[in-house]
Amino acid sequence: MAVLMVLMVLILGIRGFFGRLLAFLLWQLPIALAWTWPRRGVLVARRAARLVCLGIWHWLCAQGALLRASPLAFYSMLGRRRDWLVAKVEYLHSESSKWRAMWTAIKMPYTVLRYFGLSPQMALGLLAVGGTAGGGVVVNETVFADRSFTRGDAGVYSAPADIPTFYSDADNTLRIDLGTTPIGEIVIENVSVGTAYAGSALPSGQSNVIMIGGSATSSGFVGTWLEVGHLIVDRWRCTSFEMSDIEAHTLNIRYNASDGQSISPVAGTPRARAIGGGNRADSMVTSGGTYDQIRIGTPSSGVNGRVDVLRLSNLLTKGGPCVLSRIKAGTIDVEYLEVGAGNGFATKEFVIATSTVYKIASITDNVEVSISPP
Repeated sequence: MAVLMVLMVLILGIRGFFGRLLAFLLWQLPIALAWTWPRRGVLVARRAARLVCLGIWHWLCAQGALLRASPLAFYSMLGRRRDWLVAKVEYLHSESSKWRAMWTAIKMPYTVLRYFGLSPQMALGLLAVGGTAGGGVVVNETVFADRSFTRGDAGVYSAPADIPTFYSDADNTLRIDLGTTPIGEIVIENVSVGTAYAGSALPSGQSNVIMIGGSATSSGFVGTWLEVGHLIVDRWRCTSFEMSDIEAHTLNIRYNASDGQSISPVAGTPRARAIGGGNRADSMVTSGGTYDQIRIGTPSSGVNGRVDVLRLSNLLTKGGPCVLSRIKAGTIDVEYLEVGAGNGFATKEFVIATSTVYKIASITDNVEVSISPP
């Protein structure tokens, strides 16, 4: 209180503009902020709430009076409200359909090219050329865009980079190199691999169409493993399929058909596993494409690759085996595969080797049927 009295004396002692300014800043404004404006706001809000409540009450009374006086008029009023709401919903549905039709028309050229068997890379490359105008070729800037894992371009990718560290027009291999950075999710789906499409061939010196896993110890190289929280392998079409040197806490081998099979995993004590790592890398997802080979591995000596979810779905392969090896996983699902070379049941094309170790297993509904290469 004494401090306020001293301030008032100083303010009264200063005349003119500065005195009025100090009085406003040190007295009038604090009082307005602390009392006048909040009190006025409460009064305004109370008055507005009272008016809203009175309005609702009068409206309810009016509707009750209308219902009592003429039920038919009341029903007509409800019908008008209903028609107004339905008209708005129909308008929104109509606008949504128009936008959907517009986007469908925009992407139709790409859809048509994919329908005729072109890969996503080739389809995008053709669409990048916008046409000719006045005798000159108009080229879209997409022609000069970097290759991308998301767009389905082949190359060598150091996970989690979306741009390849190396690529060659003569090499159509999709390769992902895993290192010290844990990856949240890798998804590859709806692709054709190996000699499953016209003009394709396996890379020189390679015999496997798909290779997933770590690398064995060799001279000057410390062996590595691919650590996975959940490995999902589903809807593959392979000439042959093999799993070896696998440790899985939960192993599900279900609903697979093969032209000869040998399923001989061994019970053990692999631990449950999931891949965290705090600020881990973003997911890598690609859908659609054609490749000579798919490889996901750990090329650095002594450095295991780590992926929480690895999903490989709907892969059509031809020309060589599909191989999974040197993997430590929490859960492995191998489901709905069709494997066969058309050479009878005596030759085992679907192989789960004895070096595959599990703690919990569900192995059911795997059948032998005659299946020829795609």
